[in-house]
Amino acid sequence: MTSISLGAFSGPSKALGQFFAMSLDTIVGMFRPPFAWREFLLQTWFVARVSLVPTMMLSIPFTVLTVFILNILLVEIGAADASGAGAALGAVTQIGPVVTVLVVAGAGATAMCADLGARTIREELDALRVMGVDPIRALVVPRVQAATLVALLLSSVVTLIGLTGGFIFSVFIQHVTPGAFAAGLTLLVGLPEVITSVVKAALFGFAASLIACYKGTHVGGGPAGVGNAVNETVVFSFMALFFINVITTAVGVQASS
Repeated sequence: MTSISLGAFSGPSKALGQFFAMSLDTIVGMFRPPFAWREFLLQTWFVARVSLVPTMMLSIPFTVLTVFILNILLVEIGAADASGAGAALGAVTQIGPVVTVLVVAGAGATAMCADLGARTIREELDALRVMGVDPIRALVVPRVQAATLVALLLSSVVTLIGLTGGFIFSVFIQHVTPGAFAAGLTLLVGLPEVITSVVKAALFGFAASLIACYKGTHVGGGPAGVGNAVNETVVFSFMALFFINVITTAVGVQASS
């Protein structure tokens, strides 16, 4: 009975250890030359290309829904002019980073996992090792750097789109005074909240890309295994999203207080 229970935990424990080992190698490889600049630029353009339009389209309904719910409450208590504060707080602290990682994990990270998984089952990674090329530094590091950078940039785009959408919806649909909306933007949001949002987005992109690269480089079972790895990438990325979101939010609130 004991051997069965130990065997049930040995697989996940081994996978977790391999993930942290690969993560450590990736972090070390980020700061040790030579750098794979060409692969980094190609992956940055690829992730940005597949993520930009979905991110913009997803940010608008998220922000409008948040502003709509907040404005209903504010109108009930006679404080509709404070809608700018709620829109800024939601767009900067939560909607920007969360929408970004949803798209990066759902589009960019899955594409990374599928690409690396296909290379793995074709034994291209083993061929690189035979030639003396480290797959971590040649393939994983530039992808992680690219996803982190793109997530950081997309978070800013989502925040701007969210604030613009919130302004249009509040002013033209719910008839909030434009000056009052603009004046409330900095009421609850300052530099600490912006820094927390930037850190969140970078950590989200970093974690999602690490998970994608790990699942892609440790895939097994042929083409079916690649499909399973892609699905697992999305699930594990979303789990990491909520964990990182809670930790960074708590730290940011504590630091700004």
